[in-house]
Amino acid sequence: MKFLRNLLAAIIGCLIAFGVLFGMFLIFVALLSGEDDEKTIKSDSILEIQIQNPVQDYVGRDESDPFAGLFQQAQGLDEIIHAIKVAKNDNKIKGISINNNFILAGLSQTQAIRRELEDFKTSGKFVYAYADLYVQKDYYLASVADSLFLNEVGSLDFKGLSSEVLFYKDLQEKAGVKMEVIRHGKYKSAVEPYLANEMSEANRTQIKELLSSLWGSMVDEIAISRNITPENLNSIADTLGGRMPQLARQSGLVDGVLFFDEYENKLKNALKLAEDKDLNYVSLEDYITTANKTKLYKGDDKIAVIYAQGEILYGEGGPDVIGQGIINKSLKEAREDDAVKAIVLRVNSPGGSALTSDIIWREIELTKAIKPVVVSMGDVAASGGYYIAVGADKIFAEPTTITGSIGVFGTIPNATELAKNIGINAEQVGTNKNSVDYSLFEPMSDGFRNMVQEGVESTYNTFLERVAQGRKITVAEADSMAQGRVWSGLDAKNLGLVDELGNLDDAIKGAAELAEISEFGVKIFPKYKSGFERFMEDYGGASTKIKQDFIREEIGVEAYTILREVKAAMNQEGVQARMPFVLSIK
Repeated sequence: MKFLRNLLAAIIGCLIAFGVLFGMFLIFVALLSGEDDEKTIKSDSILEIQIQNPVQDYVGRDESDPFAGLFQQAQGLDEIIHAIKVAKNDNKIKGISINNNFILAGLSQTQAIRRELEDFKTSGKFVYAYADLYVQKDYYLASVADSLFLNEVGSLDFKGLSSEVLFYKDLQEKAGVKMEVIRHGKYKSAVEPYLANEMSEANRTQIKELLSSLWGSMVDEIAISRNITPENLNSIADTLGGRMPQLARQSGLVDGVLFFDEYENKLKNALKLAEDKDLNYVSLEDYITTANKTKLYKGDDKIAVIYAQGEILYGEGGPDVIGQGIINKSLKEAREDDAVKAIVLRVNSPGGSALTSDIIWREIELTKAIKPVVVSMGDVAASGGYYIAVGADKIFAEPTTITGSIGVFGTIPNATELAKNIGINAEQVGTNKNSVDYSLFEPMSDGFRNMVQEGVESTYNTFLERVAQGRKITVAEADSMAQGRVWSGLDAKNLGLVDELGNLDDAIKGAAELAEISEFGVKIFPKYKSGFERFMEDYGGASTKIKQDFIREEIGVEAYTILREVKAAMNQEGVQARMPFVLSIK
Protein backbone atom coordinates (compact mmCIF):
# COMPACT_ATOMS: atom_id res chain seq x y z
CA MET A 1 0.00 0.00 0.00
CA LYS A 2 2.85 2.35 0.91
CA PHE A 3 4.56 1.49 -2.39
CA LEU A 4 1.44 2.38 -4.40
CA ARG A 5 1.04 5.64 -2.50
CA ASN A 6 4.64 6.59 -3.17
CA LEU A 7 4.30 5.60 -6.81
CA LEU A 8 1.15 7.70 -7.21
CA ALA A 9 2.84 10.66 -5.52
CA ALA A 10 5.82 10.35 -7.84
CA ILE A 11 3.57 10.26 -10.91
CA ILE A 12 1.58 13.29 -9.75
CA GLY A 13 4.82 15.11 -8.96
CA CYS A 14 6.16 14.42 -12.43
CA LEU A 15 2.94 15.63 -14.03
CA ILE A 16 2.99 18.84 -11.98
CA ALA A 17 6.64 19.43 -12.83
CA PHE A 18 5.96 18.88 -16.49
CA GLY A 19 2.98 21.25 -16.31
CA VAL A 20 5.09 23.95 -14.67
CA LEU A 21 7.88 23.57 -17.24
CA PHE A 22 5.40 23.60 -20.09
CA GLY A 23 3.71 26.71 -18.68
CA MET A 24 7.07 28.47 -18.39
CA PHE A 25 7.84 27.46 -21.94
CA LEU A 26 4.55 28.98 -23.17
CA ILE A 27 5.25 32.20 -21.28
CA PHE A 28 8.73 32.33 -22.82
CA VAL A 29 7.33 31.84 -26.32
CA ALA A 30 4.62 34.44 -25.68
CA LEU A 31 7.26 36.95 -24.58
CA LEU A 32 9.28 36.26 -27.70
CA SER A 33 6.25 36.55 -29.94
CA GLY A 34 5.25 39.76 -28.19
CA GLU A 35 8.41 41.44 -29.37
CA ASP A 36 8.57 43.06 -32.77
CA ASP A 37 10.25 40.21 -34.59
CA GLU A 38 10.42 42.15 -37.84
CA LYS A 39 13.98 43.34 -38.24
CA THR A 40 14.49 46.96 -39.16
CA ILE A 41 15.94 47.12 -42.66
CA LYS A 42 18.46 49.94 -42.86
CA SER A 43 19.26 51.95 -45.95
CA ASP A 44 22.01 50.60 -48.20
CA SER A 45 21.54 47.04 -46.90
CA ILE A 46 22.84 43.84 -48.46
CA LEU A 47 20.64 40.75 -48.46
CA GLU A 48 22.88 37.84 -47.45
CA ILE A 49 21.90 34.52 -48.99
CA GLN A 50 22.90 31.64 -46.74
CA ILE A 51 20.58 28.64 -46.99
CA GLN A 52 21.58 26.42 -44.09
CA ASN A 53 18.50 24.21 -43.70
CA PRO A 54 17.13 21.61 -46.13
CA VAL A 55 14.91 23.22 -48.76
CA GLN A 56 11.35 22.01 -49.32
CA ASP A 57 9.00 23.49 -51.88
CA TYR A 58 6.64 24.51 -49.07
CA VAL A 59 6.78 24.35 -45.28
CA GLY A 60 3.36 25.88 -44.61
CA ARG A 61 4.60 28.33 -41.99
CA ASP A 62 1.91 30.59 -40.56
CA GLU A 63 3.52 33.85 -39.41
CA SER A 64 0.55 34.60 -37.14
CA ASP A 65 1.24 31.39 -35.20
CA PRO A 66 3.51 32.11 -32.19
CA PHE A 67 4.88 28.58 -32.53
CA ALA A 68 5.72 28.98 -36.23
CA GLY A 69 9.28 27.90 -36.85
CA LEU A 70 9.63 25.88 -33.65
CA PHE A 71 10.92 22.37 -34.42
CA GLN A 72 10.98 23.43 -38.08
CA GLN A 73 14.13 22.15 -39.75
CA ALA A 74 13.38 23.07 -43.35
CA GLN A 75 13.32 26.22 -45.44
CA GLY A 76 10.51 26.89 -47.89
CA LEU A 77 11.50 27.44 -51.52
CA ASP A 78 8.37 29.54 -51.91
CA GLU A 79 9.57 31.89 -49.15
CA ILE A 80 13.09 32.15 -50.59
CA ILE A 81 11.79 33.02 -54.05
CA HIS A 82 9.28 35.49 -52.60
CA ALA A 83 11.97 37.26 -50.54
CA ILE A 84 14.23 37.75 -53.59
CA LYS A 85 11.27 39.12 -55.58
CA VAL A 86 10.46 41.63 -52.83
CA ALA A 87 14.12 42.60 -52.46
CA LYS A 88 14.28 43.44 -56.16
CA ASN A 89 11.94 46.41 -55.60
CA ASP A 90 13.01 47.27 -52.04
CA ASN A 91 14.89 50.58 -52.15
CA LYS A 92 16.72 49.71 -48.94
CA ILE A 93 18.25 46.56 -50.45
CA LYS A 94 21.10 47.58 -52.75
CA GLY A 95 22.43 44.14 -53.58
CA ILE A 96 22.76 40.48 -52.67
CA SER A 97 25.74 38.57 -51.29
CA ILE A 98 25.73 34.78 -51.76
CA ASN A 99 28.00 33.46 -49.05
CA ASN A 100 29.20 29.82 -48.82
CA ASN A 101 25.95 27.87 -48.73
CA PHE A 102 26.44 24.09 -48.90
CA ILE A 103 22.90 24.29 -50.18
CA LEU A 104 20.66 21.39 -49.19
CA ALA A 105 18.28 21.69 -52.12
CA GLY A 106 17.44 19.68 -55.19
CA LEU A 107 18.82 20.66 -58.58
CA SER A 108 15.54 22.13 -59.83
CA GLN A 109 15.08 24.03 -56.57
CA THR A 110 18.60 25.45 -56.96
CA GLN A 111 17.81 26.33 -60.56
CA ALA A 112 14.65 28.17 -59.45
CA ILE A 113 16.62 30.25 -56.93
CA ARG A 114 19.32 30.96 -59.49
CA ARG A 115 16.81 32.18 -62.05
CA GLU A 116 15.20 34.44 -59.48
CA LEU A 117 18.62 35.95 -58.75
CA GLU A 118 19.08 36.45 -62.49
CA ASP A 119 15.81 38.37 -62.57
CA PHE A 120 16.90 40.37 -59.49
CA LYS A 121 19.88 41.67 -61.46
CA THR A 122 17.57 43.26 -64.04
CA SER A 123 16.77 45.90 -61.40
CA GLY A 124 20.32 47.23 -61.76
CA LYS A 125 21.30 45.98 -58.32
CA PHE A 126 24.39 43.84 -57.86
CA VAL A 127 24.81 40.17 -56.93
CA TYR A 128 28.21 39.15 -55.52
CA ALA A 129 29.28 35.72 -54.31
CA TYR A 130 32.04 34.44 -52.05
CA ALA A 131 32.99 31.06 -50.62
CA ASP A 132 35.81 29.38 -48.77
CA LEU A 133 35.08 26.41 -51.03
CA TYR A 134 32.49 25.66 -53.67
CA VAL A 135 30.84 22.30 -54.06
CA GLN A 136 29.35 21.83 -57.51
CA LYS A 137 25.73 22.78 -56.84
CA ASP A 138 26.80 25.82 -54.82
CA TYR A 139 28.99 26.95 -57.69
CA TYR A 140 26.08 26.54 -60.11
CA LEU A 141 24.03 28.87 -57.89
CA ALA A 142 26.86 31.35 -57.27
CA SER A 143 27.81 31.55 -60.96
CA VAL A 144 24.81 33.84 -61.48
CA ALA A 145 26.72 36.60 -59.63
CA ASP A 146 28.13 39.69 -61.32
CA SER A 147 31.37 39.04 -59.47
CA LEU A 148 32.42 35.70 -57.98
CA PHE A 149 35.25 35.19 -55.49
CA LEU A 150 37.02 32.29 -53.81
CA ASN A 151 39.19 32.07 -50.69
CA GLU A 152 42.94 32.03 -51.41
CA VAL A 153 43.32 28.57 -49.88
CA GLY A 154 39.89 27.26 -50.88
CA SER A 155 38.81 24.88 -53.64
CA LEU A 156 36.17 24.60 -56.34
CA ASP A 157 34.45 21.36 -57.32
CA PHE A 158 33.55 21.36 -61.02
CA LYS A 159 33.73 17.94 -62.65
CA GLY A 160 30.33 16.97 -64.08
CA LEU A 161 27.45 14.95 -62.62
CA SER A 162 27.53 11.35 -61.51
CA SER A 163 25.11 9.02 -59.77
CA GLU A 164 25.33 5.92 -57.63
CA VAL A 165 22.86 3.04 -57.48
CA LEU A 166 23.21 0.39 -54.77
CA PHE A 167 22.68 -3.31 -55.58
CA TYR A 168 21.55 -5.85 -52.99
CA LYS A 169 21.57 -9.31 -54.62
CA ASP A 170 24.56 -10.61 -52.64
CA LEU A 171 23.30 -8.98 -49.45
CA GLN A 172 19.99 -10.80 -49.84
CA GLU A 173 21.71 -14.15 -50.33
CA LYS A 174 23.96 -13.65 -47.30
CA ALA A 175 21.13 -12.41 -45.08
CA GLY A 176 18.62 -15.04 -46.19
CA VAL A 177 16.01 -12.33 -46.81
CA LYS A 178 15.19 -11.41 -50.40
CA MET A 179 12.70 -9.20 -52.15
CA GLU A 180 10.24 -11.07 -54.36
CA VAL A 181 9.80 -8.81 -57.39
CA ILE A 182 6.71 -8.65 -59.59
CA ARG A 183 6.85 -6.11 -62.40
CA HIS A 184 5.54 -5.30 -65.83
CA GLY A 185 7.50 -7.37 -68.37
CA LYS A 186 9.07 -4.42 -70.23
CA TYR A 187 9.83 -2.43 -67.12
CA LYS A 188 13.54 -3.34 -67.23
CA SER A 189 15.20 -1.03 -64.72
CA ALA A 190 12.63 -1.30 -61.95
CA VAL A 191 13.91 -2.97 -58.80
CA GLU A 192 17.03 -4.06 -60.70
CA PRO A 193 19.09 -3.62 -57.48
CA TYR A 194 17.26 -6.62 -55.98
CA LEU A 195 17.79 -8.86 -59.00
CA ALA A 196 21.41 -8.25 -59.98
CA ASN A 197 24.80 -7.23 -58.65
CA GLU A 198 25.57 -4.79 -61.42
CA MET A 199 23.85 -2.28 -63.63
CA SER A 200 22.38 -3.38 -66.94
CA GLU A 201 23.51 -1.58 -70.09
CA ALA A 202 19.98 -0.33 -70.72
CA ASN A 203 19.81 1.18 -67.24
CA ARG A 204 23.31 2.64 -67.55
CA THR A 205 22.33 4.26 -70.85
CA GLN A 206 19.18 5.89 -69.51
CA ILE A 207 20.95 7.25 -66.42
CA LYS A 208 23.80 8.57 -68.57
CA GLU A 209 21.34 10.34 -70.87
CA LEU A 210 19.45 11.79 -67.90
CA LEU A 211 22.63 13.10 -66.26
CA SER A 212 23.85 14.52 -69.57
CA SER A 213 20.61 16.44 -70.00
CA LEU A 214 20.73 17.83 -66.44
CA TRP A 215 24.42 18.73 -66.78
CA GLY A 216 23.76 20.37 -70.13
CA SER A 217 21.13 22.64 -68.58
CA MET A 218 23.55 23.66 -65.82
CA VAL A 219 26.46 24.26 -68.21
CA ASP A 220 24.36 26.35 -70.58
CA GLU A 221 23.36 28.72 -67.78
CA ILE A 222 26.87 28.93 -66.33
CA ALA A 223 28.24 29.59 -69.82
CA ILE A 224 26.02 32.64 -70.26
CA SER A 225 26.77 34.04 -66.79
CA ARG A 226 30.55 33.48 -66.95
CA ASN A 227 30.95 34.21 -70.67
CA ILE A 228 32.64 30.84 -71.21
CA THR A 229 31.55 28.49 -73.97
CA PRO A 230 29.92 25.18 -72.99
CA GLU A 231 32.77 23.39 -74.77
CA ASN A 232 35.35 25.17 -72.62
CA LEU A 233 33.36 24.50 -69.46
CA ASN A 234 33.29 20.78 -70.25
CA SER A 235 37.04 20.90 -70.90
CA ILE A 236 37.53 22.57 -67.50
CA ALA A 237 35.41 19.83 -65.91
CA ASP A 238 37.40 17.09 -67.65
CA THR A 239 40.74 18.53 -66.52
CA LEU A 240 39.52 19.58 -63.04
CA GLY A 241 40.50 23.09 -64.02
CA GLY A 242 38.94 24.66 -60.95
CA ARG A 243 40.40 22.42 -58.27
CA MET A 244 42.84 25.09 -57.00
CA PRO A 245 42.02 28.77 -56.47
CA GLN A 246 44.58 30.02 -58.99
CA LEU A 247 43.41 27.50 -61.59
CA ALA A 248 39.80 28.52 -60.99
CA ARG A 249 40.73 32.15 -61.65
CA GLN A 250 42.82 31.33 -64.72
CA SER A 251 40.00 29.25 -66.19
CA GLY A 252 37.50 32.05 -65.64
CA LEU A 253 35.35 30.18 -63.15
CA VAL A 254 35.91 32.96 -60.57
CA ASP A 255 36.79 36.65 -60.85
CA GLY A 256 39.22 36.81 -57.98
CA VAL A 257 41.00 34.94 -55.21
CA LEU A 258 40.93 36.80 -51.91
CA PHE A 259 40.16 36.69 -48.20
CA PHE A 260 36.75 37.52 -46.76
CA ASP A 261 37.76 40.96 -45.45
CA GLU A 262 38.94 41.81 -48.98
CA TYR A 263 35.62 40.56 -50.32
CA GLU A 264 33.80 42.87 -47.94
CA ASN A 265 35.84 45.76 -49.32
CA LYS A 266 34.52 44.81 -52.76
CA LEU A 267 30.98 45.04 -51.38
CA LYS A 268 31.76 48.46 -49.88
CA ASN A 269 33.04 49.64 -53.23
CA ALA A 270 29.83 48.46 -54.87
CA LEU A 271 27.89 50.51 -52.31
CA LYS A 272 30.31 53.46 -52.62
CA LEU A 273 30.92 53.05 -48.90
CA ALA A 274 34.14 54.06 -47.14
CA GLU A 275 36.32 51.14 -46.01
CA ASP A 276 36.07 52.19 -42.35
CA LYS A 277 32.26 51.94 -42.44
CA ASP A 278 30.35 48.77 -41.49
CA LEU A 279 28.22 46.88 -43.98
CA ASN A 280 24.51 46.50 -43.22
CA TYR A 281 23.75 42.84 -43.75
CA VAL A 282 20.25 41.44 -43.48
CA SER A 283 20.01 37.66 -43.34
CA LEU A 284 17.68 35.80 -45.68
CA GLU A 285 15.80 34.33 -42.70
CA ASP A 286 15.19 37.78 -41.20
CA TYR A 287 14.24 39.28 -44.53
CA ILE A 288 11.72 36.52 -45.19
CA THR A 289 9.78 37.72 -42.14
CA THR A 290 9.63 41.20 -43.63
CA ALA A 291 9.01 40.05 -47.20
CA ASN A 292 6.10 37.80 -46.21
CA LYS A 293 4.11 40.92 -45.35
CA THR A 294 4.29 42.03 -49.00
CA LYS A 295 1.87 40.41 -51.41
CA LEU A 296 3.05 40.31 -55.00
CA TYR A 297 -0.18 38.90 -56.40
CA LYS A 298 -3.24 41.05 -55.67
CA GLY A 299 -6.85 40.77 -56.71
CA ASP A 300 -10.24 39.49 -55.61
CA ASP A 301 -9.97 36.55 -57.99
CA LYS A 302 -7.64 33.82 -56.73
CA ILE A 303 -5.34 31.18 -58.11
CA ALA A 304 -5.08 28.25 -55.68
CA VAL A 305 -1.63 26.71 -55.31
CA ILE A 306 -1.73 23.22 -53.79
CA TYR A 307 1.58 21.67 -52.72
CA ALA A 308 1.96 17.90 -53.09
CA GLN A 309 5.43 16.93 -51.89
CA GLY A 310 7.04 13.72 -50.70
CA GLU A 311 6.42 10.02 -51.07
CA ILE A 312 2.89 8.98 -52.03
CA LEU A 313 1.32 6.83 -49.31
CA TYR A 314 -2.24 5.79 -48.58
CA GLY A 315 -3.76 7.93 -45.85
CA GLU A 316 -4.05 11.52 -44.68
CA GLY A 317 -0.58 12.77 -45.65
CA GLY A 318 1.38 15.74 -44.33
CA PRO A 319 4.34 18.06 -44.99
CA ASP A 320 6.58 15.21 -46.17
CA VAL A 321 4.02 12.69 -47.44
CA ILE A 322 1.40 12.92 -50.17
CA GLY A 323 -1.81 11.28 -49.01
CA GLN A 324 -5.19 11.32 -50.68
CA GLY A 325 -6.72 12.81 -47.52
CA ILE A 326 -5.00 16.19 -47.38
CA ILE A 327 -4.59 16.63 -51.16
CA ASN A 328 -8.17 15.73 -52.11
CA LYS A 329 -9.49 17.94 -49.32
CA SER A 330 -7.47 20.85 -50.70
CA LEU A 331 -8.67 20.19 -54.26
CA LYS A 332 -12.28 20.06 -53.08
CA GLU A 333 -11.96 23.28 -51.06
CA ALA A 334 -10.36 25.08 -53.99
CA ARG A 335 -12.94 24.03 -56.57
CA GLU A 336 -15.85 24.91 -54.23
CA ASP A 337 -14.38 28.34 -53.46
CA ASP A 338 -16.05 30.83 -55.81
CA ALA A 339 -13.09 33.22 -55.53
CA VAL A 340 -10.71 30.57 -56.87
CA LYS A 341 -10.71 30.66 -60.67
CA ALA A 342 -7.95 28.14 -61.39
CA ILE A 343 -5.70 25.70 -59.55
CA VAL A 344 -1.97 25.00 -59.71
CA LEU A 345 -0.82 21.68 -58.29
CA ARG A 346 2.87 21.78 -57.37
CA VAL A 347 4.18 18.21 -57.54
CA ASN A 348 7.52 17.15 -56.06
CA SER A 349 7.43 13.38 -55.61
CA PRO A 350 9.25 10.18 -56.66
CA GLY A 351 5.92 8.35 -56.49
CA GLY A 352 4.64 5.59 -54.24
CA SER A 353 1.25 3.94 -53.84
CA ALA A 354 -0.48 3.41 -57.19
CA LEU A 355 -3.86 3.28 -55.44
CA THR A 356 -3.36 6.67 -53.79
CA SER A 357 -2.08 8.13 -57.05
CA ASP A 358 -5.23 7.05 -58.86
CA ILE A 359 -7.50 8.39 -56.10
CA ILE A 360 -5.82 11.79 -56.40
CA TRP A 361 -5.96 11.57 -60.23
CA ARG A 362 -9.74 11.10 -60.01
CA GLU A 363 -10.12 14.14 -57.76
CA ILE A 364 -8.15 16.20 -60.28
CA GLU A 365 -10.52 14.99 -63.01
CA LEU A 366 -13.52 16.15 -60.96
CA THR A 367 -11.83 19.49 -60.31
CA LYS A 368 -10.76 19.98 -63.93
CA ALA A 369 -14.39 19.67 -65.04
CA ILE A 370 -15.14 22.85 -63.07
CA LYS A 371 -11.92 24.90 -63.11
CA PRO A 372 -8.61 24.80 -64.98
CA VAL A 373 -5.91 22.69 -63.32
CA VAL A 374 -2.23 23.30 -64.10
CA VAL A 375 0.69 21.26 -62.75
CA SER A 376 4.08 22.70 -61.82
CA MET A 377 6.76 20.03 -61.44
CA GLY A 378 9.54 20.46 -58.89
CA ASP A 379 12.74 18.42 -58.56
CA VAL A 380 11.00 15.11 -59.18
CA ALA A 381 7.58 14.28 -60.54
CA ALA A 382 8.15 10.67 -61.51
CA SER A 383 6.02 7.54 -61.63
CA GLY A 384 3.21 8.19 -59.11
CA GLY A 385 4.24 11.85 -59.20
CA TYR A 386 3.65 11.87 -62.95
CA TYR A 387 0.48 9.81 -62.50
CA ILE A 388 -1.19 12.57 -60.45
CA ALA A 389 0.13 15.25 -62.82
CA VAL A 390 -0.95 13.76 -66.12
CA GLY A 391 -4.63 14.64 -65.73
CA ALA A 392 -3.99 18.40 -65.62
CA ASP A 393 -4.98 20.79 -68.40
CA LYS A 394 -1.35 21.89 -68.69
CA ILE A 395 1.98 20.71 -67.26
CA PHE A 396 5.04 22.89 -66.58
CA ALA A 397 8.44 21.42 -65.67
CA GLU A 398 11.87 22.84 -64.98
CA PRO A 399 14.58 21.74 -67.45
CA THR A 400 16.23 19.89 -64.56
CA THR A 401 13.05 18.20 -63.30
CA ILE A 402 13.23 14.38 -63.24
CA THR A 403 9.98 12.97 -64.55
CA GLY A 404 8.44 10.07 -66.45
CA SER A 405 9.18 6.65 -64.95
CA ILE A 406 5.79 5.44 -66.15
CA GLY A 407 5.65 1.92 -64.75
CA VAL A 408 4.57 -0.13 -61.77
CA PHE A 409 5.94 -2.98 -59.69
CA GLY A 410 5.48 -4.87 -56.47
CA THR A 411 8.13 -6.02 -54.00
CA ILE A 412 7.43 -8.49 -51.21
CA PRO A 413 10.05 -9.55 -48.65
CA ASN A 414 10.71 -13.26 -48.25
CA ALA A 415 12.72 -14.75 -45.37
CA THR A 416 12.54 -18.44 -46.28
CA GLU A 417 16.32 -18.95 -46.27
CA LEU A 418 16.78 -17.01 -43.04
CA ALA A 419 14.05 -19.05 -41.36
CA LYS A 420 15.72 -22.27 -42.51
CA ASN A 421 19.14 -21.10 -41.25
CA ILE A 422 17.93 -20.20 -37.77
CA GLY A 423 15.58 -23.16 -37.36
CA ILE A 424 12.12 -21.69 -37.91
CA ASN A 425 9.43 -23.78 -39.58
CA ALA A 426 6.12 -22.10 -40.36
CA GLU A 427 2.94 -24.17 -40.85
CA GLN A 428 -0.30 -22.72 -42.22
CA VAL A 429 -3.93 -23.74 -41.80
CA GLY A 430 -6.76 -22.26 -43.85
CA THR A 431 -10.42 -22.77 -44.60
CA ASN A 432 -10.30 -22.35 -48.37
CA LYS A 433 -8.00 -22.97 -51.30
CA ASN A 434 -6.65 -19.41 -51.35
CA SER A 435 -7.15 -18.38 -47.74
CA VAL A 436 -3.42 -18.81 -47.10
CA ASP A 437 -2.03 -16.62 -49.85
CA TYR A 438 1.50 -15.74 -48.73
CA SER A 439 3.85 -16.36 -45.84
CA LEU A 440 7.07 -14.50 -45.15
CA PHE A 441 8.62 -17.84 -44.19
CA GLU A 442 7.59 -19.94 -47.21
CA PRO A 443 8.59 -19.72 -50.91
CA MET A 444 6.13 -17.70 -52.96
CA SER A 445 3.64 -19.98 -54.71
CA ASP A 446 3.01 -19.73 -58.44
CA GLY A 447 -0.66 -19.01 -57.75
CA PHE A 448 0.13 -16.02 -55.52
CA ARG A 449 2.77 -14.70 -57.90
CA ASN A 450 0.33 -14.92 -60.82
CA MET A 451 -2.31 -13.05 -58.79
CA VAL A 452 0.10 -10.21 -57.94
CA GLN A 453 1.38 -10.14 -61.53
CA GLU A 454 -2.21 -9.74 -62.69
CA GLY A 455 -2.59 -6.74 -60.38
CA VAL A 456 0.66 -5.20 -61.63
CA GLU A 457 -0.35 -5.60 -65.28
CA SER A 458 -3.80 -4.15 -64.60
CA THR A 459 -2.34 -1.13 -62.80
CA TYR A 460 0.24 -0.57 -65.54
CA ASN A 461 -2.43 -0.64 -68.23
CA THR A 462 -4.56 1.80 -66.22
CA PHE A 463 -1.53 4.09 -65.84
CA LEU A 464 -0.98 4.02 -69.62
CA GLU A 465 -4.64 4.85 -70.21
CA ARG A 466 -4.37 7.84 -67.86
CA VAL A 467 -1.27 9.05 -69.72
CA ALA A 468 -2.87 8.53 -73.13
CA GLN A 469 -6.02 10.38 -72.07
CA GLY A 470 -4.15 13.24 -70.41
CA ARG A 471 -1.58 13.76 -73.16
CA LYS A 472 -4.04 13.05 -75.99
CA ILE A 473 -1.99 10.22 -77.49
CA THR A 474 -2.60 6.53 -78.09
CA VAL A 475 -1.91 3.89 -75.47
CA ALA A 476 0.78 2.47 -77.74
CA GLU A 477 2.47 5.89 -77.90
CA ALA A 478 2.29 6.17 -74.13
CA ASP A 479 3.80 2.69 -73.80
CA SER A 480 6.71 3.65 -76.07
CA MET A 481 7.68 6.42 -73.61
CA ALA A 482 6.92 4.34 -70.53
CA GLN A 483 8.55 1.09 -69.39
CA GLY A 484 10.01 2.87 -66.37
CA ARG A 485 12.20 5.28 -68.36
CA VAL A 486 13.10 8.50 -66.54
CA TRP A 487 13.54 11.80 -68.37
CA SER A 488 14.73 15.31 -67.64
CA GLY A 489 12.15 18.07 -67.94
CA LEU A 490 13.86 19.21 -71.13
CA ASP A 491 13.58 15.78 -72.75
CA ALA A 492 10.04 15.33 -71.42
CA LYS A 493 9.04 18.56 -73.18
CA ASN A 494 10.50 17.30 -76.46
CA LEU A 495 8.60 14.03 -76.05
CA GLY A 496 5.31 15.71 -75.22
CA LEU A 497 5.12 14.41 -71.64
CA VAL A 498 4.98 18.02 -70.43
CA ASP A 499 3.69 21.14 -72.18
CA GLU A 500 6.04 23.94 -71.16
CA LEU A 501 9.38 24.55 -69.47
CA GLY A 502 8.95 26.97 -66.60
CA ASN A 503 8.83 27.50 -62.86
CA LEU A 504 5.95 27.84 -60.43
CA ASP A 505 5.37 31.48 -61.37
CA ASP A 506 5.07 30.48 -65.02
CA ALA A 507 2.52 27.83 -64.05
CA ILE A 508 0.52 30.39 -62.03
CA LYS A 509 0.47 32.77 -64.99
CA GLY A 510 -0.50 29.88 -67.26
CA ALA A 511 -3.41 29.04 -64.96
CA ALA A 512 -4.53 32.69 -65.00
CA GLU A 513 -4.52 32.64 -68.81
CA LEU A 514 -6.69 29.52 -68.86
CA ALA A 515 -9.06 31.18 -66.39
CA GLU A 516 -8.99 34.38 -68.49
CA ILE A 517 -8.10 36.67 -65.57
CA SER A 518 -5.38 39.31 -65.45
CA GLU A 519 -5.43 40.45 -61.82
CA PHE A 520 -5.47 37.85 -59.09
CA GLY A 521 -4.24 36.87 -55.67
CA VAL A 522 -2.80 33.51 -54.67
CA LYS A 523 -4.33 31.19 -52.08
CA ILE A 524 -2.07 28.46 -50.68
CA PHE A 525 -3.10 24.90 -49.76
CA PRO A 526 -2.80 22.86 -47.61
CA LYS A 527 -2.30 24.37 -44.17
CA TYR A 528 -0.09 22.09 -42.09
CA LYS A 529 0.11 21.85 -38.34
CA SER A 530 3.12 23.66 -36.95
CA GLY A 531 6.24 21.70 -36.07
CA PHE A 532 5.46 22.30 -32.40
CA GLU A 533 1.94 20.87 -32.76
CA ARG A 534 3.29 17.78 -34.52
CA PHE A 535 5.92 17.40 -31.81
CA MET A 536 3.32 17.56 -29.04
CA GLU A 537 1.17 14.98 -30.85
CA ASP A 538 4.09 12.61 -31.14
CA TYR A 539 6.60 12.71 -28.29
CA GLY A 540 8.36 9.81 -29.98
CA GLY A 541 9.28 11.95 -32.97
CA ALA A 542 12.24 13.55 -31.23
CA SER A 543 13.50 10.29 -29.75
CA THR A 544 13.17 8.58 -33.13
CA LYS A 545 15.36 11.22 -34.74
CA ILE A 546 17.92 10.83 -31.96
CA LYS A 547 17.99 7.07 -32.57
CA GLN A 548 18.40 7.57 -36.31
CA ASP A 549 21.27 10.01 -35.78
CA PHE A 550 22.93 7.60 -33.35
CA ILE A 551 22.70 4.66 -35.79
CA ARG A 552 24.02 6.77 -38.67
CA GLU A 553 26.93 7.90 -36.51
CA GLU A 554 27.78 4.37 -35.39
CA ILE A 555 27.56 2.47 -38.69
CA GLY A 556 28.48 5.25 -41.11
CA VAL A 557 26.54 7.12 -43.77
CA GLU A 558 26.96 4.45 -46.48
CA ALA A 559 25.74 1.55 -44.33
CA TYR A 560 22.92 3.68 -42.93
CA THR A 561 21.81 4.53 -46.48
CA ILE A 562 21.61 0.83 -47.36
CA LEU A 563 19.68 0.08 -44.16
CA ARG A 564 17.22 2.89 -44.81
CA GLU A 565 16.58 1.87 -48.43
CA VAL A 566 16.07 -1.80 -47.56
CA LYS A 567 13.72 -0.87 -44.72
CA ALA A 568 11.73 1.44 -47.02
CA ALA A 569 11.40 -1.34 -49.61
CA MET A 570 10.18 -3.83 -47.01
CA ASN A 571 7.54 -1.34 -45.82
CA GLN A 572 6.01 -0.84 -49.27
CA GLU A 573 2.43 -2.06 -49.47
CA GLY A 574 0.45 -2.76 -52.61
CA VAL A 575 1.41 -2.10 -56.22
CA GLN A 576 3.91 0.74 -56.46
CA ALA A 577 4.22 3.54 -59.02
CA ARG A 578 7.54 5.01 -57.97
CA MET A 579 11.03 5.75 -59.22
CA PRO A 580 12.74 2.47 -60.17
CA PHE A 581 15.73 3.22 -57.95
CA VAL A 582 17.07 5.83 -55.56
CA LEU A 583 19.05 8.15 -57.81
CA SER A 584 21.82 9.87 -55.88
CA ILE A 585 23.27 12.61 -58.10
CA LYS A 586 26.67 14.02 -57.13
